[in-house]
Amino acid sequence: MADGSTEVELTLAELREVAGYAAACARPALTVFESERPEDQRPREAIDVAQAFADGAERTKALRDRAWAAQRAASQARDAGQAAAGEAARAALAAAGAAFLHPLAKATQVKHILGSAAHAARAFELSAGDDPAVGADHLAQARSLANPVVVDVLRRYPDAPRGGGRVGDLIRQLDASLRSAGPG
Repeated sequence: MADGSTEVELTLAELREVAGYAAACARPALTVFESERPEDQRPREAIDVAQAFADGAERTKALRDRAWAAQRAASQARDAGQAAAGEAARAALAAAGAAFLHPLAKATQVKHILGSAAHAARAFELSAGDDPAVGADHLAQARSLANPVVVDVLRRYPDAPRGGGRVGDLIRQLDASLRSAGPG
C-alpha cells in the first residue's frame, strides 16, 4: 500500500485464490465443530461453497446464505457453551466471506483474507484447553498454505487492524508473518 489510494486492484482469479486459501485454513477446524455438533452441517456447507467458488463457480447468493448459516451455527454453539465449536463455525463463516473481499484499501478487509485461519487457530486453542501453542501450530500451517498470489493480495491492504481480542491477535500475527516473508 505505497500509493495511498482508496482502492485495491483485485481480479476475479485473485479473489478465487483468496477464497481457496480461506477454505483450506478453515477446513481442519471442522473436526472441532463436528465432534461437538455432528448433526450440524452448516459450517461444512459454508466451506464447501467457498471452495466451489475458488474452483470456478459463480459468486452467488448461496455463498452469503451459507455464510449466514455458519454464523447461526457459531452463535448456537457459543450459546450451548461450546466455545471451540463456535470458533470453528466462525472459521467457516470467514471462509465463505472471503469471496466478498472488497477492493477497498481498509485494514478491516484483511479479516476477509486471514479470518478463517485465525478463527480456526482459536478453535484449536480452545479445544486444547486454551493452549496458545496449538494456535501457533495452526498459524504455521496457514502460512504454508498461503501461495504467492494470496501474499501479494494481502500486501495490497493496510496492516491488520487493532482489536478483536484473541482472534484479532492471531490475525495480526499471521498478517505480520506473511508480510515479512520473502517475495510473494
